[in-house]
Amino acid sequence: MRTVIQRVSKASVKVDDKITGEIKTGLLVLVGYEDTDNEEDIDWLCRKIIQLRIFNDENGVMNLPVTEVNGDILLVSQFTLHASTKKGNRPSYIKAAKPETAIPLYEKTILKLREILGKPIQTGIFGADMKVSLVNDGPVTIYVDTKEKE
Repeated sequence: MRTVIQRVSKASVKVDDKITGEIKTGLLVLVGYEDTDNEEDIDWLCRKIIQLRIFNDENGVMNLPVTEVNGDILLVSQFTLHASTKKGNRPSYIKAAKPETAIPLYEKTILKLREILGKPIQTGIFGADMKVSLVNDGPVTIYVDTKEKE
């Protein structure tokens, strides 16, 4: 699983001009799946997302997780995170999981994040043409890949 996690002051996603997910302070998480991803990856990644200390404390130091700022999460599926640009100029998405594999993983990710965060997770719609808007706070953008656990 690959993710791009952005600390935001607000973010939303629209499908067909209708808002499907919207948050104020929190995290916009773009997530892409591979065929080899599993529930262990979901568990590890969700805990990493929730525990990332990327919000400012009272001294202006990035020291707080999303839970301590009463933040929300907007989760958006994005297969293009697995783009390979090694050959030519047209990206290959061969590493991205097909929908029959990725959709159950996406749904399990939503459930796990909700369980850990203790409140609903806002989302886009898997496979839809989505319009994502955000105000990146900082800017703070973190890349996390479950294949590169550090």
